[in-house]
Amino acid sequence: MVVAGKDKGRRGTVLKVIDEDGQVLIEGINMVKKHQKPNPNAGVQGGIIEQERPIHVSNVMLFNAISGKADRIGIKTLEDGRKVRYFKSNGEVVDV
Repeated sequence: MVVAGKDKGRRGTVLKVIDEDGQVLIEGINMVKKHQKPNPNAGVQGGIIEQERPIHVSNVMLFNAISGKADRIGIKTLEDGRKVRYFKSNGEVVDV
């Protein structure tokens, strides 16, 4: 769920994580129009196309289905030694 910017309040699935920049690419979020030149050798048609652009990870939070809104997460270790993420508001485990 996006918590800041022009798409604030919208939800989408993360398609790609760009580690070196601290950014994520989210499906249907931060859509921009790009003017693309045709390239017949590569089979690329020219025109104006819409594509997703990455947004910073600090502007994104996990969506909590129980509360119905974005929620902060924490990391805790279970009895069997596994590390899992959990929602801070209700303690529900995200990773199973």
